[in-house]
Amino acid sequence: MKKLLFSIGLLLFTLTNVNAQKASNIIIENSDFSTIDQEKIPDALLLSGHVRARQDGVVITCNKAYFFQKENYLKAFGEVQMAQGDTLFLNSKYAEYNGEVKKAYATGNVVMRSPESTLVTDTINFDRNTQEAFYNSNGTITNKENTLKSKSGRYFANEKKFKFLTAVTITNPKYTIKSNHLDYYTNSGHSYLFGPSTITSKENFIYTEKGFYDTKKNFAYFLRKSYIKYKDRRIEADSLYYDRNREYASGTNNVKITDSINKGVIKGHYAEIYRNLKTEKDSMMITKRAVAISLMEKDSMYIHGKKMLITGKTGERIVRAFNNVRFYKTDMSGKCDSIHSDQKAALTKLIGRPILWNYDNQLTGDIMHLIGNNNTEKLDSLKVLNNSFIISKDTIGTGYNQVKGQNLYGKFKDNKLSEVDIIKNTEVIYYLRNDKNELIGINKSIGSKINLILDKNTIETITIFNNPDGDIYPEKDLPENARKLRGFVWRGDERIKSKDDIFPEEENELDAKIQAERKVEMAKENVPLEPSKETLEYDKKNSKPMVK
Repeated sequence: MKKLLFSIGLLLFTLTNVNAQKASNIIIENSDFSTIDQEKIPDALLLSGHVRARQDGVVITCNKAYFFQKENYLKAFGEVQMAQGDTLFLNSKYAEYNGEVKKAYATGNVVMRSPESTLVTDTINFDRNTQEAFYNSNGTITNKENTLKSKSGRYFANEKKFKFLTAVTITNPKYTIKSNHLDYYTNSGHSYLFGPSTITSKENFIYTEKGFYDTKKNFAYFLRKSYIKYKDRRIEADSLYYDRNREYASGTNNVKITDSINKGVIKGHYAEIYRNLKTEKDSMMITKRAVAISLMEKDSMYIHGKKMLITGKTGERIVRAFNNVRFYKTDMSGKCDSIHSDQKAALTKLIGRPILWNYDNQLTGDIMHLIGNNNTEKLDSLKVLNNSFIISKDTIGTGYNQVKGQNLYGKFKDNKLSEVDIIKNTEVIYYLRNDKNELIGINKSIGSKINLILDKNTIETITIFNNPDGDIYPEKDLPENARKLRGFVWRGDERIKSKDDIFPEEENELDAKIQAERKVEMAKENVPLEPSKETLEYDKKNSKPMVK
């Protein structure tokens, strides 16, 4: 009985003294039993049963505790919980709390909960002064949208932010994010990635070394060495924006889209891509020095337009290019107002004042079609309808070889124009030379059909069918004004002689400016993205108004 009275008296004395202390001291609010054992735990008050302590807004509960009053220090055992208001709860098997520096240590099945997320780990340290917690013992963070796993991490309670500087994985039902440097805001779901990072889903694979991902709204932007890879194409750019809900992506500056199935590459400085995962009918727009490159064995076709559109399923793409379209291939180049190319039909239409150069041969007409072969993936034939005209300079002199007619039909062999038929109201002027390249005469004839056999840069044979009418004139007997057929227009100064010639000067200037800016940017030290205003003010914008 004396011992019991002594314990109660000591408890009342301790509580009275503790309550009389200043607010920074740990205050013991409750304990079923208390005692002092200087031999077992020197200078400590031993508490057990429904222990409850507090200090400046934090409440600690546990089954048993050792309270070192002089040091303002508490050791807690069994079903420990530290509660900071109604926003942060830390549960563990064992914890220590230093009231002098306001730092806590917890270990054993640690669970830290906030309204937005829950962290499970083995050991954690919490600094109430900075409102920071950190762990180095493998942690799992869960919230409504995601599960995060990492070897170590730091939590900033005021910002509601986790910071990871070792391997971290975010798992979502739709995708998985992996990074070695990631800032994750639990309230907004905003993720800031830095260094080699990947986002993997059923639909695509994303790589970046600097980016942002909104895990709630499913949109992102990426700023360094970034690309999005689908099963049939890869999209890369200096800056990428991606909306997973709409399967929409846009790229700015040095955009490159590689189509692995159709063996093509599209480049430009701005692009938008929509993907329809159900119908697989995709669409793409690209502009600002846009170029579509079709890979053809050892040669490639380059097509440029101020704006290019690509739509349709794989194998059924429709390619359209607008405004001052130019194209180039080693043995063929051309210009027109616009192009319409149907992959399934293997038909490319050159629309609006089309002109085609096959080596040194200039071909013009009102309508021009290039027809391919989907089996061989090579050019098959050419159609030039209405006012067909072929012109080439004489190999030595100043004259021009010319063939005209209503329609022209050409055949390709190994992607090279090898034979041409011109039909209806055909006319020809051709400079004939012998083996020594001496001019024999000038052939000027008309007929109903003309056949040309071509070998690269030269016309090997000309055959005129159905009652040809004409003659071979000595040069002196055919005056200059009779050496050009009606409708003759030589446009040799417009000829595109390289893949660089397809771009107008103003777009080359834009490209030079973008490359110079990129060089300066890449020379800068790469640093993590700063959190956006939307991230920092998320709670303010999304707080619910008070009900009156």
